[in-house]
Amino acid sequence: MGMKERRVFIKKTGVVASAIIAQPLLSCVKSPNQTNAIGKKLGVALVGLGYYSTDQLAPALQLTKHCELRGIVTGSPEKIPIWQKNYNITDKNVYNYDNMHLLANNDEIDVVYIVVPTGLHMKYAVKAAETGKHVWCEKPMALDVPQCQTIIDTCTKNKVRLSIGYRVQHDPNMQEIISLTEERKFGAVQAMYAAAGYAGGAGTGWRYEKALGGGALYDMGVYTINGLRHAGQMEPIAVLSASHTTTRPEAFSEVDETTEYILEFRKGIFGSGKTSVGEEINILQVSCEDGSYMLSPMQAYNGLKGERTDGVEIFTKVVNQQALQMDNDALAIMANQDVLVPGIDGLRDIRVVNAIQESARTGRRVEILV
Repeated sequence: MGMKERRVFIKKTGVVASAIIAQPLLSCVKSPNQTNAIGKKLGVALVGLGYYSTDQLAPALQLTKHCELRGIVTGSPEKIPIWQKNYNITDKNVYNYDNMHLLANNDEIDVVYIVVPTGLHMKYAVKAAETGKHVWCEKPMALDVPQCQTIIDTCTKNKVRLSIGYRVQHDPNMQEIISLTEERKFGAVQAMYAAAGYAGGAGTGWRYEKALGGGALYDMGVYTINGLRHAGQMEPIAVLSASHTTTRPEAFSEVDETTEYILEFRKGIFGSGKTSVGEEINILQVSCEDGSYMLSPMQAYNGLKGERTDGVEIFTKVVNQQALQMDNDALAIMANQDVLVPGIDGLRDIRVVNAIQESARTGRRVEILV
């Protein structure tokens, strides 16, 4: 199934998903044995109970129709009773990083969602795949192309599905941008621009550590790369130029605070990108022969919206992106269809990330070798 066919499937199943996520949040977790018209719900175990799992994924899993939170994997024992109380997680569905291989013996868990720091994605995605469970890996996929390929190969070897957590791709507003490009509504693409960033503090934690995948390019830059690739419906052939800058060197001694780059595509098309953890920026623009279209914000948990030069607004309300993403992935697994964002898509973004890093280091144009 190709990219376009996957989106057709998402559009069809998204009607079902949007109906459930529009409902009020339930006060209790439904029984793992409850089924629906399509089939049983997929049981999800979250690996890593930091901010994203706690504040986004776990609440979203209370809104999903085709999957539900059943297990946790954590290295913080003090978090366990809180999660068990909040989400009715049984003792047998609680694991730590050393014994998560025992998930292989747990029939209540169908999917393992990797939500640890980026530098640990490969390690725990491989562990998850080796249990025979499907793997959902948060973006960015990993630190480099070999790590991404290891995840893909391990999932293939163990015959499990792999999906990368680009929730924005599931958003109907981003899908509309992609459709405008495919249908050449305003003619052929001529140039693109994407920016994503936030004004973050200068603190401590893994996002400031190179070995764990910190910095703006990994954190927010992949949104711009993924946005340019999909909005343009083309793959870059080179990084023309790139630079890393910081206004707070005391905090960003290992990683980038701001990165700017120019991607070169075939037919003389260029896409510029900027990402930062020191500046609020959030836009995706596509300029074509006969007009243009854009999203601003282009990445946000909810509320993507945009406009076209013919005056038509781009806005479809989504109650919860993460719930839509996880329901779409669950439906694809149950229907034996390709997921919308497979491992190869995550790898392609990291290939560009690594080329941007090399260009910024050397000051040279860097070809993106496939």
